[in-house]
Formats: sequence, structure tokens, C-alpha cells
Amino acid sequence: MKVAILDKDPTFRQALVTLVEDAGFHSTSFQSGRELMRSLQRDGHDLLVIDWDLPDLSGPNLLEGVRNQVGFNPPLLLLTAPLASPDLALALRTGADCVLAKPCTHEVLAAQVLALARRSTNCSELAVETFGEFRFELPTRRLIISGRALHLTPKEFTLALLLFRNLNRAVSRSYILETVWGIDPALSTRTIDIHISKIRTKLGLRPESGYRLSPVYGFGYRLEEYAG
Repeated sequence: MKVAILDKDPTFRQALVTLVEDAGFHSTSFQSGRELMRSLQRDGHDLLVIDWDLPDLSGPNLLEGVRNQVGFNPPLLLLTAPLASPDLALALRTGADCVLAKPCTHEVLAAQVLALARRSTNCSELAVETFGEFRFELPTRRLIISGRALHLTPKEFTLALLLFRNLNRAVSRSYILETVWGIDPALSTRTIDIHISKIRTKLGLRPESGYRLSPVYGFGYRLEEYAG
């Protein structure tokens, strides 16, 4: 199991790494929210342990970005100073599975990590979304088409899943950029066009195969079922 640890305090961050590895898990540590977001675009993590109070991203923005960038939602443990009730409710609404106030004892923190790790193991077996012959395995970011595994980059997988989740609905360019490439990305929309072209070719999304992936002028793209 791979655990991502994000905390701005290097001493506490190292303590978390030690705790996680003593429990028998692999860990990767980060010191900023944007560093974690870049990693989520490339790598899979089974459990996230995140500090709420970061210098570069606010807690709500970070949690929303994490949930948008990861198709499979790994359990998320939020560490924070004591929160008022409205802020605690906001943290839970925007993606935290558990909130622990600092300082917390080693025993409580270890017990909560183990509890969420069990949940990750159970949920990963069910994290599959199927659309006809297209089977998206979210934990491994693998796409199976009619029993055949297809190689996709993490971005291609996320974009393809986004299109199938919105089958027969137009999706705006701005929403695609925010969801696939992160919070407020400074990217040209040409990036979307290139990835759309690759997905169309790799997945065979053409009318003769029963799907049509087409641009919506001045707005974005639509993937729709095509009966001919």
C-alpha cells in the first residue's frame, strides 16, 4: 500500500513517514499542495494524509483538486488545528474521510491510518466503472476494451473516463482543463485537442464503432453513442 503524506512542518512530516512505514506501508512525502497535485497526475496513492493549513493552497481548494484529479477516491485523513463546526463540516463535504486535530497521540493517529488502510483495500476491489465494452479500473488506471488491455497515459485515462461519465453531454474546455490538469492550469486549449485526438484513435471512438467524439463549437467536446 502506498501512502502520500503532505505536511508543511518537516519534523512532523518525518514523524508521519516513520509511523506509516512502521505500520508496513510505503510512503511518499510532500511539503506543498501543488507538489502533491503534480504527483497525483502521475502516480497512484492508496491513502492520503494531508495537512489542512498549507502555504500554497487553502484546505478546501486542495481537497477539491485532489478529488477532481483522482478517478478512484482513496481514503483521505485530514490533519488540522481544532476547527470550528462550519469549517469541520466544509472539510468533510469537500473530501475528507476523517479529521484529526493536532496535536494527536501516536496511538490514535496510527489506529486511524490502519482503519482507513483497511477501507482502501476493500474499496479498491470495487473501483471499476463499465460503459458497454469499456471497463475502467480506477485504482490501476487501466482500461480494458472487450477483454483487451489498452495502454493509456494517466492524463488520457482521466480524460477518457471524464468523457464516458458525461456520455451524450457536452463538456466545456474549461471544465476539462480544471478536472484533468488541475487547479487553474496555465495551459493552452491546444493541449486538450491533442489528447482528444489520441483518445479518439486509441479507443476507436468513431461512428462505425458506435461512438462519436466531436467538438462543440466555441464550447468543448461531446462523446455520444451513435446508432448510424
